[in-house]
Parts: sequence; structure tokens; C-alpha cells
Amino acid sequence: MPQLQFNPVEEEKTALKTASLPEHPVIGVIGLGYVGLPLACLFAKKYQVTGLDIDESRVAALNEGADHKEQCDKDSLKSAIGKGLKFTSSIDDLAGCNVFVVSVPTPVGDDFLPDFAPLLGASELVAKVMKPGDVIIYESTVNPGATEDVCVPALERASGMKFNRDFYVGYSPERVNPGNSIHTVEKICKITSGSTPETARFVDCLYSSVLDAGTCPVSSIKVAEAAKILENTQRDVNIALMNEVAILFDAIGIDTREVIDAAATKWNFGRYTPGLVGGHCISVDPYYLINKARECGIDPMVMVSARTRNEGMASHIVSRLRRTMKAKGIQVKDSRVLLVGFTFKADCNDTRNTKVYDIYNEISDFTANIDVFDPNVEPDKVMKSHAIKVISDWKEISEKKYDAVIFCVAHSSLANYDFKPLMAEPCASFDIMGSQKRHDVDDRL
Repeated sequence: MPQLQFNPVEEEKTALKTASLPEHPVIGVIGLGYVGLPLACLFAKKYQVTGLDIDESRVAALNEGADHKEQCDKDSLKSAIGKGLKFTSSIDDLAGCNVFVVSVPTPVGDDFLPDFAPLLGASELVAKVMKPGDVIIYESTVNPGATEDVCVPALERASGMKFNRDFYVGYSPERVNPGNSIHTVEKICKITSGSTPETARFVDCLYSSVLDAGTCPVSSIKVAEAAKILENTQRDVNIALMNEVAILFDAIGIDTREVIDAAATKWNFGRYTPGLVGGHCISVDPYYLINKARECGIDPMVMVSARTRNEGMASHIVSRLRRTMKAKGIQVKDSRVLLVGFTFKADCNDTRNTKVYDIYNEISDFTANIDVFDPNVEPDKVMKSHAIKVISDWKEISEKKYDAVIFCVAHSSLANYDFKPLMAEPCASFDIMGSQKRHDVDDRL
């Protein structure tokens, strides 16, 4: 595939030449998950792109046109491959690139402290092949300052080059929403930033050239980092508030969802709903900001409280289920329970940090008769990751009767199944995510 010329406006072109930045971007994307793969496909519409992932089986599948994470449909993926997009597990295949986009996970450890190992590993890989004048753009969610304080030193150590003299860094935080087919990467406004004014303009021009929704350039990498982590922390805090009032309204004896519907008739009410907060973003990213606040001598009371409330919802839900079972005369011990949905959110197949696992463990304290039904997951993978049997074939449960049913995840595909015949008489039913009609369940958040 021929290199496509990058054409910023005239004054920016002069700045780029002065800074020795690439005039003909050849892009390497490191990490081909929810963020990296759609971005690689998008950039491939205009530029020569190579995507790298350390998972060789995923690379093999992508080269065959199959995305098991379901972020790129087969036609889009094959079209990108046809335009020259390549996938590899070898960093040597990125030696010809002059722009590197790093989109790897940013998890926390068992102590809830940031785990920068994936970012450091990716930075060290890039350092092996980057050249003077190259630009490294990070998309991973981190606390303000992490790109320049953690990633840049790793690049310098491994490459022997000097930051902002030999290489440049940008930051454009990901805004991908797994399972959402409407807000795809090209339709989401991207925040852009760079380590020098010239680099910032370069990064902004690069993203602007492929996005439909445009960009939001900001003054510094720290501002861009802060904006992204604030997005996720705000959602965590707001959902925690809804979870807290759901517990309160349950004690009062009123329906939380009805209260929210009524409150939402006011124009400036922020409509958040209670529920499980899992996955690898909202339930993880706030810990990066919490840790940074503590480093600065600040007590992040609101953020810590939100995390505590959201982490405790599984216990609260099972407690309410047990209360309903007892009220209906259902023997709790050794009861037959069905959990509907196992992923961390609706309409995706990702079970990382799913809070349904917490519910399963809470129920395991009083019964071993638990079935989990989720048509969106691959049972073998869940068995490997969580040591739980998840049923994806409706026929395996269609003739069974359950003493309790919890609707955990609101997959749109679940509308194709009728769960009423599976409910014994009596049966306790609980709706976590508001996917069922109010009169069809005993209780809901």
C-alpha cells in the first residue's frame, strides 16, 4: 500500500518540518482489543497501518478476518485488510512505522494500586524500533501525569533517545463503548494533546483526518489524561449515588425506577440508574485518580465512598433476594437459582471483572444449585477464567424450574427468550438492570 501524504494546513506544515515530525504517517497500533482494533481499521482507510498484539491466536484470527471481541464486523475488518492493514505479534514488523499508537489495558493490582506493567511493556517494545522524529501516542486511561512520568522515562531508557528532542509523545484517550453499535470510534469526538505545540497540532491533524465527529485539542497531556479519567470517575460516583438511594428507597418501600422516571421529567436531572459496576473501565479507572490524590496529600472521600458502595452491591442484591424468598415461603438453603447474564455489561461478550461473579459467590453460601445462562459468552472461556459453568444453549435450561431468578445483564438478545415457564411456583425474581417489566418481577433495583 502506498504511503498517503499527511496534509496539515500551511503554517502547521512548517511547524512539523521544524520539529522533524513525520510528514507521511506510517502507523503502528500496539494492543488490538476494544480500543486498538477499531482504531487500526479506521486509520487504515487513509494510512498504512500495522497492528500488533502479543496474543498470537488473536493475531491469527484477525488476519483471517475474525474479531471475537465483536468490535469490528467481518466486512469492515476484511475491507481494512484489503486496504493494507496487517496484524502481527512481532515488534520487528513495526520497524517501518513512524507513529505508534499504544492502546493497552491499565488494570489495578489486588491492592487496588495502579498496575503500569502493560504500559511499560508496550513502551519498551516501541523503544526497540522507534527512530528519531517518531511520535508515540498513548490512548490508555491513566492518572494525570502518568504518560510523562511513567511512559516517557521507559521510552528514554530503552531507546537511549531524548524526549522532545529525538522523539515526541501525544495523548488521545480512548472513548470506545463496547457493545454500542451507534457511538463507534469515528463518531466520537476525540480529545487530543501533545508534548510540544507542534506535536499537539500533529496529533490533532492525524485524528481529525479520519474522524467524523472531530476533535477537542487541549493545552497539555495532563489535561487530556485528567479529562478521560474524570469521565469514568464521574459515572462511578453518579451510579454509586443511585445505588445508595436504591437501598434507601427499598427501606422506605418505594420503587427506585419509578422515582427516577418522575425526577427525570425535570430538564436538568441527570438520568443515572442503579446497577452493577464492573468491567475494566468504570470499576478500575477511579483507583488511578484515588491513588494520585493520596500522593498529593488529598483524601478522596467521595471517590472512595463511591467505590465502596458499588463494590458492595452484590451482597445487597442477594440479601434482598433472600428476603423475598423467605416472604414467599421458599426454602433458601439448597434452592435452585438461575442467573441471567454473566458479562460485565449488556450486548458484549466480555466477562472481565464482571460483578455477576460476586453475586454467584454470595449465592454459593446457601446453595450449590446455581445455573448461569448467557447466550453472549463462550462457556469454555468462562470456565477457564472463572471456573464457572455458563450455559449458552437455551435447551439446557428450557425444561428446568427455579426457585429464584435474577436478571443480571440486559442483553438485547434475551428478549428472544421467555423465562416465565422456568419459574417454579412460588419463585422469587429480581431485576438488577431494569430489563424486565415491573409487574413481571418481585423486586428490582
